[in-house]
Amino acid sequence: QVQLVESGGGLVQAGGSLKLSCAASGGTFRRYTMGWFRQTPGKEREFVAAITWSGGSTYYADSVKGRFTISRDNAKNTVYLQMISLKPEDTAVYYCAAVFSLDYGLRDEHEYDYWGQGTQVTVSS
Repeated sequence: QVQLVESGGGLVQAGGSLKLSCAASGGTFRRYTMGWFRQTPGKEREFVAAITWSGGSTYYADSVKGRFTISRDNAKNTVYLQMISLKPEDTAVYYCAAVFSLDYGLRDEHEYDYWGQGTQVTVSS
């Protein structure tokens, strides 16, 4: 059983930056593909970014490409989401997710088995 704990959310002005962290425990972290998703009230959860377990390949939603960077530190069992040039529409609860050894379908939330509790990101205009 993998446990995921997000941190780093908060309130930031438009154009600012935040770095989210997701600490994992209970599994062999380097074998897990990790993803970030976000959700706003009344909307479905949407894919933000993912990084594979195998080669560190990364994938991004078009809405965040060029502004967000996902990375992982296998020695620290942690995945990060660096966010720059934040916009009010980035406001959401951000969730970290994990799935064992997945190399495809990374954008589909239903492929992920483990989820964190979420961290709120609010971008003011």
